[in-house]
Amino acid sequence: MNILLFDPFSGAAGDMVIGSLLDLGADEEAVRAAMRSVVGEPTIERVDRSGIRATRVSAHAPVHHRTLGEVLDRVAGSDAPAPAQEMARRVFFRIHRAEESIHGVGAHFHEVGADDAVADVVGACTALHSLDIDGVAVLPVALGRGFFVGAHGTFPIPAPATVAILVESGLQTIPGDEDRELCTPTGAALLAEFVTMKPDDLGPAGIQAIGYGAGSRDPPGRPNVLRSMLLSVADGIAGDRVDILETNVDDVTGEALAYTLARLMEEGARDASAIPAVMKKGRSGHLIRVVAHTDTTDHLAGVMARELGTLGIRCIPMVHRFVAERTVEPVRVVLRGREWTIDVKCGWTAGKISSFKPEYDQAAACARELGVPLREVTGAVEAAARRLFIERDVLEP
Repeated sequence: MNILLFDPFSGAAGDMVIGSLLDLGADEEAVRAAMRSVVGEPTIERVDRSGIRATRVSAHAPVHHRTLGEVLDRVAGSDAPAPAQEMARRVFFRIHRAEESIHGVGAHFHEVGADDAVADVVGACTALHSLDIDGVAVLPVALGRGFFVGAHGTFPIPAPATVAILVESGLQTIPGDEDRELCTPTGAALLAEFVTMKPDDLGPAGIQAIGYGAGSRDPPGRPNVLRSMLLSVADGIAGDRVDILETNVDDVTGEALAYTLARLMEEGARDASAIPAVMKKGRSGHLIRVVAHTDTTDHLAGVMARELGTLGIRCIPMVHRFVAERTVEPVRVVLRGREWTIDVKCGWTAGKISSFKPEYDQAAACARELGVPLREVTGAVEAAARRLFIERDVLEP
């Protein structure tokens, strides 16, 4: 698997994230097109930061503060790929939650709602999408110290919004030994959205490529860069990346639960389940859990909210999902003197079939037509499939 590892030893900002990913090999034309559609043509150049050659990205955007709705409209109107747009939306929702936790409901974005931040987020998400990696890990983020003057007044470093974003993310941090802001709210939100695994879970890995993204400052004797590394780790079962949506409910009928789960599957969920749970005050309820591809997360969260009436839905983003190779094998079987061909779904591991199961709809149709129990049909199909796969030497006897 290819894993992206960020090393923010000098902090992180939106332009540094883009520069680092471009330096690593992200699609520059796709990133330019996405940023251009938001604010105009960006400048992408190679610069020196204390002896390290790095990629510097500048959006050249005017200072124009926007509401969340205005920001999301600009993201939706960008030329970024749909998955990158969805990721950018989630980044801004992270920032919005942080802003409201500090300033109250209805807070404006101020610095992180400016057009250059919109361009940075859209560009960074497009760059990550173009790399098509299997997971992202982030080493401890340097924060900086001191004070800065922002739209709301003078605040400590790290900025309150940055801290709020990092608290929600679970990312590890280090203070850093510089009297300036090292990690911006935009940089924190991007890393929080991108991360899918802990660095300690990587194990042995080979470094395939290195990227350096330059910050705007060039302090003497210190490389103000964000380093990223593309790692090759031992490949287990193939996989993809999904989001997990969860909510707890205690006032929904069984019929409504069944209907909601069916609706979620119809609307593109990869899986949906209702797990019995004992909730606060000893009330019986259910944990609703939905596995979603990242480009369907917002839509499926909306379905959950509408059907269940829930006030909050948790999103665990960009989880790596191990997925066995799958095939469908036709199996012929004789039942009650008639020959049937029923598909069998097979899971493969290391060149061998590790699991198999008859296709339910076909087996059920056969059982109805013959007037026999479903278990008689599935049992006969499984026995025939086992014999066939052993003969092909793809199943252990």
